[in-house]
Amino acid sequence: MKRIVTVAIGAAFAGLLLPGTMAQAQTASPGLRIVQAQGPSVADVSAQRRRPLRRVPIYRQEWAPDVYPRYNPGPNAVRDCTAHYVQEYRPSGAVITPRMNCYWRPG
Repeated sequence: MKRIVTVAIGAAFAGLLLPGTMAQAQTASPGLRIVQAQGPSVADVSAQRRRPLRRVPIYRQEWAPDVYPRYNPGPNAVRDCTAHYVQEYRPSGAVITPRMNCYWRPG
């Protein structure tokens, strides 16, 4: 709570000092304003040096399917699957989960 009060007092104090500095900036001589406007600015696009873009090489790899076995079973192949339930023991208790085994056979 003390930090919040300290920050609030600091912000109010800075707010009181801010109008005084703004008044000094507005009362600057016109000659000084012209000199400031004619000088090069850091934000000028032509003054900034642009770094060349770095190119990242992309290497192409042969695509491999995620299915086992990784061979072409043939045009008339059939996928034969057997499914059953298995009891698994977990920390929360025994759970029944499905299991499936598949293989390719000639059709």
